[in-house]
Amino acid sequence: MSEPDLAKLRREYGRQRLDEQTAGDDPLRLFARWFDDVLRADLLEPNAMALATVGPDGQPAARMVLLKGFDERGFTFYTNYRSRKGRELEANPRAALLFWWPPLERQVRIEGEVEKTSPAESDEYFDQRPRLSQLAAAVSPQSEPIGSRLELERAVFELERKYFGKPIPRPEHWGGYRLRPRRMEFWQGGENRVHDRLLYELGPDGSWKRTRLAP
Repeated sequence: MSEPDLAKLRREYGRQRLDEQTAGDDPLRLFARWFDDVLRADLLEPNAMALATVGPDGQPAARMVLLKGFDERGFTFYTNYRSRKGRELEANPRAALLFWWPPLERQVRIEGEVEKTSPAESDEYFDQRPRLSQLAAAVSPQSEPIGSRLELERAVFELERKYFGKPIPRPEHWGGYRLRPRRMEFWQGGENRVHDRLLYELGPDGSWKRTRLAP
């Protein structure tokens, strides 16, 4: 097998510019505008984001998860609290998020503290999930070894039989997290690799400081 020439895998950016005047002073409002652009562009999995956590040994780990809500409180996603990410967030409730939208030549990096959503919020979202997704979330020992896929499918079948014709309750080990941002960086691809990068940092008084970074 021949080795690919990765140096040739480059493309020129330059669809748009990101300047301080149009960006504004509030990164959450800017994110909302950018996310509206993503939805209008009809991209595949527009709410997909990389979530990075750090284990007790200092080893970082990243995986893709789905954003399920955002507002002035932060960015919300749902998972198994006993999974690797859940265990790492329990030990170190800090994380980073990364959104990458290639057709728009944009990425957003977010860092901050993470807290669990309320049980009521987790219940509300769990009740909205498709029934098969509820079953899978309830039976999966996420991140733990299993004997086979058939073992997991049998567990789903048994739980469905148990709750046939009845609502499936949200398991206590499954629910939401909300990342409260302290740093948000917006990246817009530029011509000749002169990209635009605007960093917002939350100050002690609750206001955001904006800084332009070199690409």
